[in-house]
Amino acid sequence: MDIASPSMLTLSVPQALQADWAQLMDDVKARRLALPALMTRAAELQAQGHGELAGELYRAWVDHDDSPLRLAALYNLGTVWSGLGRHQDAEQVYREALAIKPDFLQARVNLGHQLENQGRKDEALQTWQEAADSTTTAEFMGSSAHGLRLHALKNMARLLEQERRFPEAEALMRRSLALQADQPDVLQHYVHIRQKQCAWPVYEPVGEVTTNQLLCNTSLLAMLSYSDDPALQLMTAQRFVHEKVAKISAPPLHSRVKREGRVRIGYLSGDLRMHAVGFLTPEIFELHDRSRFEVFAFCWSGDDGSAQQARIRRAMDHVIPLQGRSDEQAAELIASCGIDVLVDLQGLTNGARPDILARRPAPVQVGYLGLPATSALPGVDWIIADRYVMPPEYLPYCTERPIYLKHCYQSSDRQRPVGPTPTRAQVGLPDEGFVFCSFNNNHKYTQPMFEAWMRILAAVPGSLLWLLADNDKARQNMLAQAERMGVAAERLFFAPRAAPPDYLARFQLADLVLDTFPFNAGTTANDCLWMGTPILSLSGRSYISRMAGSLLTAVGLPELAVNSLAEYERMAITIGRQPARAQSYKRYLAEHGRSSPLFDMPALVRDMEDQFEQLALARR
Repeated sequence: MDIASPSMLTLSVPQALQADWAQLMDDVKARRLALPALMTRAAELQAQGHGELAGELYRAWVDHDDSPLRLAALYNLGTVWSGLGRHQDAEQVYREALAIKPDFLQARVNLGHQLENQGRKDEALQTWQEAADSTTTAEFMGSSAHGLRLHALKNMARLLEQERRFPEAEALMRRSLALQADQPDVLQHYVHIRQKQCAWPVYEPVGEVTTNQLLCNTSLLAMLSYSDDPALQLMTAQRFVHEKVAKISAPPLHSRVKREGRVRIGYLSGDLRMHAVGFLTPEIFELHDRSRFEVFAFCWSGDDGSAQQARIRRAMDHVIPLQGRSDEQAAELIASCGIDVLVDLQGLTNGARPDILARRPAPVQVGYLGLPATSALPGVDWIIADRYVMPPEYLPYCTERPIYLKHCYQSSDRQRPVGPTPTRAQVGLPDEGFVFCSFNNNHKYTQPMFEAWMRILAAVPGSLLWLLADNDKARQNMLAQAERMGVAAERLFFAPRAAPPDYLARFQLADLVLDTFPFNAGTTANDCLWMGTPILSLSGRSYISRMAGSLLTAVGLPELAVNSLAEYERMAITIGRQPARAQSYKRYLAEHGRSSPLFDMPALVRDMEDQFEQLALARR
């Protein structure tokens, strides 16, 4: 049976509105309803939750009016249909408007959005390209042609970045910034996309853009990769909070609810799935003492169908999805559950919903894992840490107070599945040669650290460097930098991404993992140590630049966490020239690593619970 589209269905008018609706239709047909009155009545219908009626009112008006004002009504109709998710109907309306006025840039830009929402990405890009290339100077409905061309360029760059077409996206960002330097969101993406491509120096000026503008508009994630200066990281987080996070003056939501019985812990995240956070946390949820605690997941993780996500959900007492709920509704729901301790596993990372925390649905709100840095969020008072990642000199740059765990801040999963160990030939490595390795994301690779790696390779004859091949441009840029430093391309090997079990098995072929700086390995360091492979790390001034050092201390290899780049190079060269030393670290990890405090998850969970309970009961 054919199903009618929404525009074909008989319109259902609530009984209370039927008389008014009939009069409106009479006025429209008789052309007695002027455009300003039409817009007012449509806005009233939308405010009352009758968006479909507002759209049909506009549709009737444009069908009975052939004045120049019809163009504005068509544009508004497209906006209504778009807001209702009727993207195909909105597309048709915008095309109708463009047939009347081909240089109607607002309609062309919005048409691109409708095509994107229908999954027609190439058509969306072409539509935005037409808007960006338009030479019209005409203004219509208060929007300048210049601003609309910039908007089209921004949309193209965003979509191309999502599609991992990084060089094309960067070229569009550069074109946009050359037209107008003062575009904070474009500047932010420009810096990070250069990091993803290992395009050094990252801060490359464009047009009138200054280095200061690049620095001040660097995202927090990009700043964590760029500098270990805790003051810069705090500044970046505070700027985000000032610009993006809701300013809530109402009393905290948790004050409305009486909390009693077992302590209720809520975990807040969009990453409870196949994600770094999802790989580190399952045992926390599984090991919570149910005689003392009740465990909730408040998540907006899409269903990825993975065994990892299913395991996480099984470990919860309650899984409460937040998809489709506004931040205010989500906060109200969390508060109504009587949560004592709300653990935010997201921070300011991609997909975060900090406005939930700003409403304070729980009396104790704690940051953990997702953002190993200060978030500066006014709704987060605590952060889980240890005394290595948060030494006293770091505390002035952190808005949260530390909850210090006894050994290491980072949780682990002792049940992670591991694939069969491959041969060197199977992963494309030669049979001989000391294998240095770094499987961190390419945006963590910095020019100073990569140059150090090249000097290490040059000083260790026959050695090779095994890297993650995140994208073709990053690979090309790394090979070009190696050539500039006199290192042959055949000494660099690039691994494609692999399923988690196979990725873990690869570590057994590496002799020494070389950590990144200032954005240390987190989950990756945990993985390599679990697999019995040593990692050499450089510890800096910030939480995130001390992560791997914390893990190494907890596993019993503190000498592999050094404090200067020169020491890092000397240690890597010494180990590379003495392969037996790397093997001794491997023997130590094989015999003692998994029984070390780093992987003592029952102890970590009891430690965490004791501190949560103390904080929660003090606030009841």
